[in-house]
Amino acid sequence: MAGEDFQALSAKEEADLELLMSECQIAMSNAELFAEQLSKQLSVLDGANIHSIMGSEDQVLNLMRLLDEGIQMAESIEEKLTSYDLILANVKEQMEVMQDKETLVTRRNTNHQRLLEHLDHLINQLDLDMKHMKALMDGDLTSPSGIYECTVAAQALHKCMNAEIHPSMLKMAAVEEQQKRFRKLSSKFSQRLAHHLNNQFIHQGNEIGGTLSRLAGELRMPQHESTHKELVIYAELMLWLKNMDQPVFQALATVYTDSLSKLYVQEVRDFFESVKQRLMVREGKGKHGTLKLSGSTSSLTKIGHDGRSVSMQSVDSAHPATHVYGSESDLAARNLFDQVLEKVLQELERVCIAEQDFCFRFFHLMDKSASPIPEQAVSNKDGESGGTEDVWQLQTSAANERQINDEVRAMMAELFPTLETELEAFLSYAERQDSMYTMYMLVRISQHVINNQHMGSFLGKTFGNYLIKVKRGFDKYIDMMIQGIREVRVSKKNRCGIISFVHQFEEFANLAEAIFKGSDRHTDLNKAYTKLVHVLYEQIQRVASEHQKTPREVVLMENFHRMFSILSHLKNAGLEADRKEAKQRYTDNMLAYTITLLGRPLEKLHIFFEGVEARVAAGVKREEVGFQLAFSKQELRKVIREYPGKEVKKTLEHLYKKVEKQLCEEENLLQVVWHEMQDVFINQYKHYDELMKKCYPDSQLGLEFTIENVLQYFSDIAQSH
Repeated sequence: MAGEDFQALSAKEEADLELLMSECQIAMSNAELFAEQLSKQLSVLDGANIHSIMGSEDQVLNLMRLLDEGIQMAESIEEKLTSYDLILANVKEQMEVMQDKETLVTRRNTNHQRLLEHLDHLINQLDLDMKHMKALMDGDLTSPSGIYECTVAAQALHKCMNAEIHPSMLKMAAVEEQQKRFRKLSSKFSQRLAHHLNNQFIHQGNEIGGTLSRLAGELRMPQHESTHKELVIYAELMLWLKNMDQPVFQALATVYTDSLSKLYVQEVRDFFESVKQRLMVREGKGKHGTLKLSGSTSSLTKIGHDGRSVSMQSVDSAHPATHVYGSESDLAARNLFDQVLEKVLQELERVCIAEQDFCFRFFHLMDKSASPIPEQAVSNKDGESGGTEDVWQLQTSAANERQINDEVRAMMAELFPTLETELEAFLSYAERQDSMYTMYMLVRISQHVINNQHMGSFLGKTFGNYLIKVKRGFDKYIDMMIQGIREVRVSKKNRCGIISFVHQFEEFANLAEAIFKGSDRHTDLNKAYTKLVHVLYEQIQRVASEHQKTPREVVLMENFHRMFSILSHLKNAGLEADRKEAKQRYTDNMLAYTITLLGRPLEKLHIFFEGVEARVAAGVKREEVGFQLAFSKQELRKVIREYPGKEVKKTLEHLYKKVEKQLCEEENLLQVVWHEMQDVFINQYKHYDELMKKCYPDSQLGLEFTIENVLQYFSDIAQSH
């Protein structure tokens, strides 16, 4: 801290100090003496100062007097300043009052202006033109111009009743009175509009009924486009009604569905009756039932009047070329059914989609809550371009891309309450006529479900439910086929040949492939194939075991050969395992049949070499077998002489005739089997020749005919027949 208070001496102070110390020589040698000397000098100086002060007393008094005068002048000035402050404070207060008054005047003027603006806006909001009031009270609802005027008036009334008004203004007596007048006017117009539309709906329902008789001979449903165009001009008024009077709107919707549903019920029923009549006229009926699975008695099932299938219990293999799935007339009837079915679905789509789009537009069902009427959607007085019809067309095309909500489907279900029932009845009718119709229906319905599924529409849902029932009918048809296959019994009088149900499966597959070509339902057909093929394999085995006229191996060989041919023709990857199995079974049974039938054409030679092989197996060396008496060279020559070439050829000719008698001409396997027998015979020949060379070396022993002779025998016999 001492260091902080230190101040260096100035040059003058330093010179004075040096002068003082030079005058006192003792300062350096005796500090105490020097300090004492300085104290004495200081006292002398203080005394001198006091004397000087005492000498200037008059000056001090004069100074004091001047100070007193200064204080008095300061107090005088302070008083003046205080008075000035009071004056200024008063002026400030008056200025503030004047400023507040100006603000109040400005605010009052502003408030008056705003009040006038609000009142003017309120009056404009609640002011309904007299022409609009007249249109609402007495406007013409039958002409386009009158409807246009009523629509514009209703829109104006809607704006007035839904104007954005401050809650405080709603309590004004004038506002309450005007709103009361609007509600009364709205109620009267709502009742008048509802009464008019109610009559329109009932009139339209009754009037269109007259078209049913005119379309009785045509395979199409009545068109309702003209009705929709007559009603759609009221679409904006219906939207106004939906916003302003929901109960009346719902009541009108109910009247519409009640009136039109009766009409649609009648039209749908008459339409399906005309479809049935068209099919019955072209197909014809039998006296004791309609035979549709076949034109002959070799078909699986016969459909009687009670709709139940009756199994055909016999197999007539004498007529292998029978068309078990119908004659040309049957196929023509099925093609007709396919065409009629497509026409039915197209007509239903046309009518339902048109009605659905109309309901969408007319009843404004695209949203749960209706939106205000857009001004640009109001038609002009003449209903020309730019008016309601153009808007209707635009929204109709857009409706096809819009997701249909539950409200639309519910309304459509009320308009077409019997459509699904009629479709089910038509399915039952088709099944009674021809069970194969279910395949046509499965493909066609599936295509139309795909066409309608993106819309989620009533028709898409209806077709989807119907598709499930048709699929069940198809499954039932396949089960009926399986039952018929299992109930087939073979005839014991004739050779078997290709079993009738194999023929039936082949023609079924050919027809089914044509029907399902390019269809997304081919998976269902593949599943049916798998079920049928497995049953066919089981039943082929059963028939082969039961047949007494034809060898078991022949039945298996011929029928599995045909199954292999059928499955190869189908080119179905899902049936590849079954195709390979058929080929394996055909090959195995042909070999078994060949070996069994060929037997031992060189019987004694075969017995001789069996003994030779037995000795070799017992341990005798091959080259030593000829030294045994029973198997000597002489004994072997005796056996060989019994089989000259002519005798062998005669035996083979007898064998060929036997094969020809047992095999059916239809499958054309005679030459294949004969060639297989040739290979087996030659293998036996080579086996005997090899044994002779090993067991009787250098004996020059051999059969009296060569392999070339054998080949010639087989060739000559085949060519001679």
